[in-house]
Amino acid sequence: MARPSIVPIALTLDDRTGYTLWAPPWEEDGEEWQAFLGTTEGDTAKVHLFPTPAALAAFCRGSTDHDLADHPVWPVVQGLGAADLTPDEDHRFDLDGVYDIAAENPDRWAVDELAATIDIVSRLADCLDTGGDEEDDDEDEDEEGQFEAVAELAAKPEIGSLGLGVEAFVGRSGEDAWIGVGGVLDDLWEDVVAELEEHFDWTGAGTATLEDYPPAAELEEVASDDVLDVEELDDDVEEDAAPAASAPGVSTIRGGSRITASEAAVSKAAQFWESVGILPVEVVVPEGAGVTLRCYVDDVARFLGRDGEIYLFTTPADLARFIAGNEGHDLEEIASWPEVADTDVEPLPAEQDRYDLTELSEVLAEVADGAAGLVDHRAFVAPVEGVRDLAEYAGIARVEELLAPSSALGRAVARAEREPDATLRAEDAGELKREWDEVVTLVSNALVFRD
Repeated sequence: MARPSIVPIALTLDDRTGYTLWAPPWEEDGEEWQAFLGTTEGDTAKVHLFPTPAALAAFCRGSTDHDLADHPVWPVVQGLGAADLTPDEDHRFDLDGVYDIAAENPDRWAVDELAATIDIVSRLADCLDTGGDEEDDDEDEDEEGQFEAVAELAAKPEIGSLGLGVEAFVGRSGEDAWIGVGGVLDDLWEDVVAELEEHFDWTGAGTATLEDYPPAAELEEVASDDVLDVEELDDDVEEDAAPAASAPGVSTIRGGSRITASEAAVSKAAQFWESVGILPVEVVVPEGAGVTLRCYVDDVARFLGRDGEIYLFTTPADLARFIAGNEGHDLEEIASWPEVADTDVEPLPAEQDRYDLTELSEVLAEVADGAAGLVDHRAFVAPVEGVRDLAEYAGIARVEELLAPSSALGRAVARAEREPDATLRAEDAGELKREWDEVVTLVSNALVFRD
């Protein structure tokens, strides 16, 4: 069971994007709980949606009349500002875009996005269904609940195959399976949305009107132009909002790439890069951030570089110019390299292809300073995978020594694999940070930032 937490999410429906909060499942007094920011009006449970993260933050500061008021970390959430309550890309769910996703090729982005959208819909239905609360309901009605279409959708084996990942949609049988997913959505999705609609409160518990919501298409257009600014979209609310300061015991490090590109552009580019088996990767270290290329040869990572040095470029455009040039490097030996050298597809890294080696150090510092119980061992998984790939290519044996089971860091990494939900202790964080910082320094020495 994961530690108690509250996560900002965005839901898009009817060309309108609303921001709210979701408390993933946690255990309290021997029972499992899960909730969204909302209330129950009569027999109808509502989830409150807000036009901007700033409006959401303003509501959180001033209201305790909702379902998250008794959550263990709600006092912390009350102190957060708009920046902290802006969802990352993994927590934005486009209910309008489901048909478009199902019409795409079943790459990992399409499969993961569709699976995540259906998962959050199922979670909403679980939390908003008050049908079982009526003592006078007969047994059959209790079993069906208020979200019959959602239950039927989740029970379909075609939808269940999304949980197997992109591997379930490879080859001829995989193509048939993907077509089956689309068929189920054609049959049920409109009913699913209709069931949810009456439970969505677009007034933000009386703090907003529909006119306050910019069209979702307009937001996407702004994001594509690389000028999306949460504060600009809601200057009137932000005037009353507190600054986005860190709250005690909570990491305010934001996820997301430092390379600005729309989801649509990244997804389109990914079709080419996945087809050639070489992916753009972003690396973030204390000295800066850059993008490079990575592939695997016999399960061993190989990067764009030479003699154990990894070349990093400030922007995808800089990397593209290098690719089009004639300088030698280790990826020239890859069979698909001629296609890469000839392409005009921009090397845009996806969110899951990021090696952010700075975030873990900052998280460990916060745990050491008193955020124990709010960070679990899962924080090690992605950055450790990254440093292992980088160190293996660069031939840095010391990194593997620091990750061995005999070290404090190695024991924490092993526990992350066994018990990712186990929380980090403040008394361990200092030593873990020292060892992790050494790892990052060693790897950083193998990175060469190119002009």
